[in-house]
Amino acid sequence: MSSSDSSSNRHAGDSRGASVLPIVAVILALIAVGLAAWAAFRPAKEPAAPTYTASQQSDAKAKICAAADVVRRGVSLNTNLPIPGGEGDVTGSLAVAANARLSLSNGGQYLLARLDPATPSDLADSVREFANELLDIGAGSIVGLQNSDPAQAARLKAADAANVKIAEACK
Repeated sequence: MSSSDSSSNRHAGDSRGASVLPIVAVILALIAVGLAAWAAFRPAKEPAAPTYTASQQSDAKAKICAAADVVRRGVSLNTNLPIPGGEGDVTGSLAVAANARLSLSNGGQYLLARLDPATPSDLADSVREFANELLDIGAGSIVGLQNSDPAQAARLKAADAANVKIAEACK
């Protein structure tokens, strides 16, 4: 075998190796794309729901019940204040209305901020409902809705119902 024959065989082997390399790269790329698609579209595992001890739940319940009592008393006080100078006192009327709106909005925010994850779910749901209704009532009051407005009246009724549920759960 001459040196030119072995040289041509080497080049023939190199061209076969060179043509196999892009095919292997394409196969590896397809496998990578397939694995990425599988990882992206597979159903996510649900994280395990946290569990709380009876003591943690009891503490959370006591805290949210105390917070709900503070809000309930604050809202009741500030939404029923008499106008200091009587019906003709515009400034006093605006001050009373502002306090009522603040007690509604801040009361809702306060409850949501004080809600502990360990709070029993039925109580937590009622607190969220009550807090969100207070926020909605406060927002409606800010834009001038009267309690006789059908939407505002429905919110007031829903807040009262949630408040009753909280009171019963906190006994």
